[in-house]
Amino acid sequence: MPVIVLEARDFTSSLFLLRTFEVLSGCTTFSLVASLEPSDKNPPDLQYLTTFRIFCMFTWCFFFTLTLLIHIFSVIQFHSLIPISWKNLTMTVAFLGSLMCFSASVVFPWIIMDHHRASPRPVAAAVASCLTFLAYTSESYVLRTQAHEQRGYMGSMPGLLKTLQLWGGCQMIPLVVEVVCGLPSGAHTWRVWVSGVSYGVCVLMSLVTLVVILGDFAGRCLLPFDRFLAGFSLIGVLLYMVATVICFTKILQLRDLEQKIPDKSVELVIMETVVASITLLAYTVDLAFSIKLLCDRSHA
Repeated sequence: MPVIVLEARDFTSSLFLLRTFEVLSGCTTFSLVASLEPSDKNPPDLQYLTTFRIFCMFTWCFFFTLTLLIHIFSVIQFHSLIPISWKNLTMTVAFLGSLMCFSASVVFPWIIMDHHRASPRPVAAAVASCLTFLAYTSESYVLRTQAHEQRGYMGSMPGLLKTLQLWGGCQMIPLVVEVVCGLPSGAHTWRVWVSGVSYGVCVLMSLVTLVVILGDFAGRCLLPFDRFLAGFSLIGVLLYMVATVICFTKILQLRDLEQKIPDKSVELVIMETVVASITLLAYTVDLAFSIKLLCDRSHA
């Protein structure tokens, strides 16, 4: 089968230019961070934040790789041979990449960089990360403005909410790890376990939903797909309600123990509470959409 390449006018399209910029800025970002001196990577007063640096590096490298593959397959028109819903894949990568790069663009300058001795290279990496975020956001907007048939389910509001839910779960991985490392031995053990299990179950549900949508497996589900999604949304609301309540109780208890607990633990718990609240809101709105869809179909 001959390889079909894009026409000349397609190389000046907005999507082609945006994806090219995403690849270049993403590569620039993780290359600059990887080339930092050890003293720049881990300042003496921020040794405990290695987890967040790994999180940022994984984000940049992962979405650079995904975007590069999507870019290559789009150029050679190879995506029609891949057993994946291409329109849903591109929308998911663009929107999730926007959210994850936004997190990395906030975390890297605020926590990992040494504010007392900022060198040009970390500053350039932070700027490149912000540009990567803007590129992914622009691609999300371009894909979102396409016709419904072209953008797929993940371009609809319920699809975007599911991507937001996956983003929230991904943020909890480094936060829970750092909260566990920052708390005294034996402190809040059951709370950490309950929160961690809740986040893990929700991330697993989000991944299963994403695989079903990207693989076009909706027709093969044992249950109708709309009920399947409504059940996952309900479970997500309940689990994140529990996790959010636990986060607020942690904040109240840490205020009473502020003399014994490091400031970093308070900051991490506050960050966990904010992300959990945003994700809970996403699950709640998604559940409302699912219930409305079920009601509309029952009356049809």
